[in-house]
Amino acid sequence: MIDEFIPPINNRSERELLEIVGSPTKWHPRAVLIATNELQRRNVDPQKTKTAKYLALKRVRLEAKAKANLSYDYCDFILEPFETILEILISWDLRKDGYIRKAEQQRKFRIVIGVITVIVALFACLFI
Repeated sequence: MIDEFIPPINNRSERELLEIVGSPTKWHPRAVLIATNELQRRNVDPQKTKTAKYLALKRVRLEAKAKANLSYDYCDFILEPFETILEILISWDLRKDGYIRKAEQQRKFRIVIGVITVIVALFACLFI
């Protein structure tokens, strides 16, 4: 099989090959196949491949958990007020993207923003 990747998969270190084999969804299928063949050619213990896959899966789960627990902070409103408010008002995919806590906060913020908008509109109508 021709290795047209840059740098070539065959020239990579054992650690890099294990990362490729351990995270097949992040790599092109041919790269994974070449890395698997190269590890076999180098007589690398198959247990190392299993360990690499396990650690990659564990890393993905930890990243997903961290993403799910990420929330809006007061600093977001102070340092990046426009970006934060735009994200709250416009973004619809927070839950789908794995930001569970942010999605819950977004729903509450939208209700508060809606109530404030209605109150401001009522006062504006009363005083005009």
